[in-house]
Amino acid sequence: MDILSAIIQGIVQGLTEFLPVSSSGHLVLAQHILGVRENNLFFNVMLHTGTLLAVIAFYHKKILALIKAFFGIVKDILKGEFRLRKLSGDKNFTAMIIMGLLPLFLLFLPIAPGKMSIKDLAENLSDGSCIIIPGIFLLITSLLLSIGVKSYKMNAKNEIEKKSGKVFTKDKKSYISVCDALLIGFTQFLAAVFPGLSRSGSTLSVGLMRGINKKTALEYSFILGIPAVFAATLLELKEAIQSGAIYDIDMVPVVVGMLVSAIVGFMAIKLFKWLLNTDKMNIFIIYTFVVGILTVIVGIVEIINKVNIFTGEQL
Repeated sequence: MDILSAIIQGIVQGLTEFLPVSSSGHLVLAQHILGVRENNLFFNVMLHTGTLLAVIAFYHKKILALIKAFFGIVKDILKGEFRLRKLSGDKNFTAMIIMGLLPLFLLFLPIAPGKMSIKDLAENLSDGSCIIIPGIFLLITSLLLSIGVKSYKMNAKNEIEKKSGKVFTKDKKSYISVCDALLIGFTQFLAAVFPGLSRSGSTLSVGLMRGINKKTALEYSFILGIPAVFAATLLELKEAIQSGAIYDIDMVPVVVGMLVSAIVGFMAIKLFKWLLNTDKMNIFIIYTFVVGILTVIVGIVEIINKVNIFTGEQL
């Protein structure tokens, strides 16, 4: 892999990790178009590490507050004063982050006795050889975004009450319930399995469907991804070292790609927050729908002809 290819993939990763268009799906498409096949998984994880640094930098104050809240929860447990239902503020947010991570353990479940795990399936789906799966799940991302946005607007209308001739609007909830956390966490699990299903877009959409306000839903979606990406990075690094594959990798393009994804990712978070607050999410609904349709069509043509139409390579 050359440096130019790494830069292109870093830009794709940085933009799509936080914009609700699926980084995994776009990375598969970029690698498919560029004909990149070697050591994809390790490189992909390092690109995710770059965007991990971006979200940590962007939310560093909130993250420090959550770390403090975590130790506060530990203290409450040791004192016998911990009550899950009575948690509020950062303690509630921290506890629900932990709850939301539980569905990710499903990745290690075997699909059948003695067969590959769900994690192995996810790796196979991300190898870039067939782009129909990412195309289908880009369409599903478009659908989820559409439902999430419409549900949020509909709930807002339903919360208007008339009293004494005046109109009052109830605020969206700023806390996360156990049910919210598990549903959002399970959505993140699905996004980890299927390239094309946007992690940020799908988890945000579920949060909006659950009546959570935009700020809290967005923060929860982004921060929930930090432990998941960090764990994936450590796991893949361990596997690469044990297999010896890491010693065959040119680390210069890997580092360049990671730095590019971090810088672009930081700017993408700012862009996403602005678009969400100004109700411009339809851009992503239309975009993922169009790209999904085109990807499925190209994928079908390639299967029929058994040739990658971008590189000319046999599938």
